[in-house]
Amino acid sequence: GSGKTQLAHTLAVMVQKPPEEGGLGGSVIWIDTENTFRPERIRQIAEARGLDPDEVLKNIYVARAFNSNHQMLLVEKAEEIIKERASTDRPVKLLVVDSLMAHFRSEYVGRGSLAERQQKLAKHLADLHRLADLYDIAVFVTNQVQAKPDAFFGDPTRPVGGHILAHSATLRIYLRKGKAGKRVARLIDSPHLPEGEAVFRITERGVED
Repeated sequence: GSGKTQLAHTLAVMVQKPPEEGGLGGSVIWIDTENTFRPERIRQIAEARGLDPDEVLKNIYVARAFNSNHQMLLVEKAEEIIKERASTDRPVKLLVVDSLMAHFRSEYVGRGSLAERQQKLAKHLADLHRLADLYDIAVFVTNQVQAKPDAFFGDPTRPVGGHILAHSATLRIYLRKGKAGKRVARLIDSPHLPEGEAVFRITERGVED
């Protein structure tokens, strides 16, 4: 793949580092929709970065979402954990949803169900925004792209979920495979940064430039 889930695994480790080492000293909630969370990968990244893998895993709360309604319910449950952890030495600082659209995409098929899907998606995104703003946490969501057959110019791919999702994200990064095992991250949308690209690799340390 492009490295979306690898980036999520790396962030889930890095956010636990103390602020002086570039982290936030926080714990993580991970909503897993496609069974992509790998504890052994977390261990590998933690060890390679000099952290205690058992400690790191203990600070990641993973919940598997079985359908889109369950996924939305898990965001409500996440808020309970965020509140519980707020006064501890490891408050939640990162919420991962990997991948955001998988269930919505498979459950709402065809034009007829698009309006209902987008309405539900809008609520889900609003809930995630509220958590981010209210508790000052980072929300990282992954998404697939799909071919856009009518695009003659420019990039023929677009994010699944349409405009509602594109406009909801503060920062959008498009990941793709590059040459010789490298990957490319392109910043598409940011309130304060110019568009740009960075090359990265996936190693035992996670995502590295």
